[in-house]
Amino acid sequence: MTISDWLIDVALLLVVFRQLREERLTPRTVLLPLALITWAGTTYLHHIPTAGDDALLIALFAATGVAFGLAGGLITRVRFADGHIRVKATWGAAALWVVSMGFRLGFAVWTSHASGAAHVARFSADHDITSGQAWVAALILMAFGEVIVRLGVIVARGLRIRARHQGAPAVSALA
Repeated sequence: MTISDWLIDVALLLVVFRQLREERLTPRTVLLPLALITWAGTTYLHHIPTAGDDALLIALFAATGVAFGLAGGLITRVRFADGHIRVKATWGAAALWVVSMGFRLGFAVWTSHASGAAHVARFSADHDITSGQAWVAALILMAFGEVIVRLGVIVARGLRIRARHQGAPAVSALA
């Protein structure tokens, strides 16, 4: 793993830990994590292999990310105060994020060593995973699913709460 790999992982962890303090939900709150996963996607996701059981592996990891994102979004505190939507990650939401990030980071570190790479190669051969890119795509799409769904749930909850307090349609913009 390169220094930039470590920095992006730490930045993604800090995004959620920063939310342990309540803050206003702003476009920046949404755009920063999206920018980080966009960088990761353009850096690592060159194609999505579909041969053998690659698509199944990718779908399972992406679904896991979606489940983590849904849970994290639902247990994040969202409220309306002083005319603004405010969000605060609970310890449970932060723990989910750390577990998923830790898994992806641990997997990357483990497979960068000979014994981890050998185990993954053997597992891949036994389960018809055709390339290392399948693992990369699975891990990246797991992160995409988690980030996008978590943010979507938080924004949708915030807009619903704002509409209830202001009597406006739930499709109003963030502010």
